[in-house]
Amino acid sequence: MLAAAIALGLSMSPSTGYAQQSAQPAQAGAESALAAAPAESAPAESAPLEDAKNLDAVVVTGFRASLQQALDIKREEVGVVDAIVAEDIADFPDLNLAESLQRIPGVSIARDAGEGRQISVRGLGPDFTRVRINGMEALTTAGGTDSSGGANRGRGFDFNVFASELFNSLKVRKTASADVEEGSLGATVDLQTARPFDYDGLTFVAGGQLGFNDLSKDIDPRATALISNTWADGRFGALLSVAYTDRRLVEEGHSTVRWDNGPSSGGFAASSPFAAARLPGTFHPRIPRYGVMEHDQQRLGITSALQFKLSDKTELGLDLLYAKFDATRTENFLNGISFSRTGTGKPQTVVLDGEVDARGNLVYGRFNNVDVRSEARYDELSTKFSQANFYGEHKFSDDFAVSGQIGRAKSEFDNPIQTTITLDRSNAQGYVYDYRDSSRLPIIDNGFDVNDPAAWSFANGVSEIRLRPQASENTFDNRQLDFRWTIAPGFKLKGGIQSKKYQFDSSEMRRVSELAVPSLPAGTRLADLTRSVALQGTSVGGANDSRWLIPDIGAFDRLFDIYSNSGTFALSPDVASARGNNRSVEEKDLGYYLQTDFSTNLGEIPISGNFGVRHVKTKQSSTGFALAGTTPVLTTVEREYSDTLPSLNLVADITPDFLIRFGAAKVMSRPGLANLTPGVTVSVSGGNRVVAGGNPLLDPFRAKTYDLGLEWYFAEEALLGLGFFYKNIDSFVQTSREIRPYNSSGLPNELLAGTGALPTDEFQFNIPVNTPGGKLRGVEFSYQQPFSFLPGFWNDFGVQFNYTYVDSKIQYVTAAGASALKTDLVGLSKNAYNATLYYEGERFSARVSAAYRDDYLTTVPGRNNADVEGTKGTTTIDMSASWKINDKLELTLEGLNLTDEYNDQWVDSLADRVSVYHHTGRQYFLGLRFKL
Repeated sequence: MLAAAIALGLSMSPSTGYAQQSAQPAQAGAESALAAAPAESAPAESAPLEDAKNLDAVVVTGFRASLQQALDIKREEVGVVDAIVAEDIADFPDLNLAESLQRIPGVSIARDAGEGRQISVRGLGPDFTRVRINGMEALTTAGGTDSSGGANRGRGFDFNVFASELFNSLKVRKTASADVEEGSLGATVDLQTARPFDYDGLTFVAGGQLGFNDLSKDIDPRATALISNTWADGRFGALLSVAYTDRRLVEEGHSTVRWDNGPSSGGFAASSPFAAARLPGTFHPRIPRYGVMEHDQQRLGITSALQFKLSDKTELGLDLLYAKFDATRTENFLNGISFSRTGTGKPQTVVLDGEVDARGNLVYGRFNNVDVRSEARYDELSTKFSQANFYGEHKFSDDFAVSGQIGRAKSEFDNPIQTTITLDRSNAQGYVYDYRDSSRLPIIDNGFDVNDPAAWSFANGVSEIRLRPQASENTFDNRQLDFRWTIAPGFKLKGGIQSKKYQFDSSEMRRVSELAVPSLPAGTRLADLTRSVALQGTSVGGANDSRWLIPDIGAFDRLFDIYSNSGTFALSPDVASARGNNRSVEEKDLGYYLQTDFSTNLGEIPISGNFGVRHVKTKQSSTGFALAGTTPVLTTVEREYSDTLPSLNLVADITPDFLIRFGAAKVMSRPGLANLTPGVTVSVSGGNRVVAGGNPLLDPFRAKTYDLGLEWYFAEEALLGLGFFYKNIDSFVQTSREIRPYNSSGLPNELLAGTGALPTDEFQFNIPVNTPGGKLRGVEFSYQQPFSFLPGFWNDFGVQFNYTYVDSKIQYVTAAGASALKTDLVGLSKNAYNATLYYEGERFSARVSAAYRDDYLTTVPGRNNADVEGTKGTTTIDMSASWKINDKLELTLEGLNLTDEYNDQWVDSLADRVSVYHHTGRQYFLGLRFKL
């Protein structure tokens, strides 16, 4: 066990070590600070910016060095760019890239299974952010719980596929320029893996940690290694790095899958004075339930790179990246299923007693005739990502150079097993739920012994076996050729052409009827087909059913051979509820740009900037099932559209330490993939009934953006910054949502075959539409400084802090196109901040970081008569510490999510009804580093 935690390190890289000060010349200090930065992060060529940089006079290494490198990158860029580099990533207590990125101003993250999955930048969600790896656009997708978005079939990048140790720089480009490809309203994120020319000669680093989660009680190993070397007087280099994580955790709590109401007696049987007098118009939980999710994840990442300096004028390189994210997950629920039903379902339920709060919520109820369901779901999930990128540059002269790259990035998500089995108890008497003492963790008593196998049934037409294997694949083929020509001192012309082909394919199969289940053979008992689960670290108080029996999916498979794909378990893609995920989108983008980079003086003030225009033509082909009368037909719809995107960026060095930036641009982002599918899909899953439509002729998102930034580098390694941004979103794509009976839609009843749903049941209709959009405005504040001006050991402290405020007003519409709410963008937190206090001494180093984001909306308009749906804000506290025992041995300790933040999702902005309330516990890592 101890050996697994030992980290061996032998490094000649200048980025390793502790904070030091030196009286070396300013230029030497600047060069040392940039020594470990990626090649593409080389200092800008404009003389004024170099002069500003040359004022640095302090040489530091270790964590402080990485902070200084990030400031140097930000300072040298013409646009608004924030960065994390080298040791900064490795030293933050982060599980993956998303959690590293949340340290950047304006970046907030959404979590799945307790770790960061996707990001929002300046209030714009993951679909509006483009990600490039080693200079090429890429997309990774994974599967998550339904409450965290499920399987990703959109354009949002799932950062949890990668370990942060694989990359040595992250950049977030918040302003557009013509030489950066289109596709982002929020930001372009550049991820750069290490290359051998980043280091001086032989470099070898290895590390390992053991983790412990206080909820799952499991031990989790992590390991990383990097080896790099150069030969032939630095003209050839090779690098290999590996990162591996094995992680097991438990997620548990309470959820409701929204709340609902009814027009007369709340939708219940009006058989008591209470129901008749007090229930009309009140809200009740649709599926009050406890849940336990068990996650087991393995993450492997490998990078390799070759670099060749053929001559002083020609360089070539090859980057290879492979990542594999495997997971198994069980989701186990104890459901009060009757409350979600309409038609002949819920009206049988009798309300014996209850209490309605001031917000119209039925927060306590005692019921008869409640159908209760024990549900177990098992998923096997895998994401494989691979990228190969060949690049090169040739300088024809000191003034003219040509560069290019060609490569492919491919992400393969596979969910070969997604199985749900239910046990049922019909007409339970004396069912109770009680939210009076806790609006998030109610007491639930089902009225019978939920741990007695004899109390449950497995019956045809009532219980379910759902088999839903599915997969999706995203492929980018990139080709790019660029030139740069220095026409005169301070004036450069750049241009290029880029051809990009993007292919998205999605598939799913299901059983014809999930309600068709076989009878148990004679002598077989449910006691042989069940196991017990319980809430282990979540206190719900009172007499409750927080331990219950669930179906043992493995035992059911051994009994019925449910994966035989034959007989009643035969799978088909031609099932109404599966057709919507059997679709594809192909986009061929041809873009070209011309841009001038200039550097001059306005009086005595140095001015640098760029102005350019990018034009891109998109050819789109969308394939999916559409209805021809009552018959689903695989249909392909093609279209083309073009965008001309001008951009301007300026930076003025008012003084050597005070900069003003300005940016303006037209930007565009392509519509979501799910919205481009022709036709409609009917989906029934338990109590959820959804009709989803598509529109392959949707226009892209388009906006005009403006930025103004003030930056004061008032001391060594220090920054005080204030940035203002404004986006006028001209066109927007919104998914309108409406609840109404299926038979009011005009869709054929044949689409309900095998689902168990009735034409009179209420369905949620999701239809994408173009809307006018609206305004988004905000401000960012940044402060960073080491306390080197303080006496004694206090000068080893330092701080990073940033705060972002964003406000938007988007006009949402109903399914009929009428104006509905005018409110914030989905995924936008109005207030967010990140703060880090660090100490870096000769032997002991420590950091504590806090990341906060406000509530944010997830669904507008809301469903089931709620105005909106959203997620509550969180404050996540992480820490790390290290003790240098001697010159060779160092002990490390890290802690994540120290406050054990809950994922708190809600419905209705005023009533604040709980939808999901889950937590995953605190995570700790202990390790040793040994350096020879």
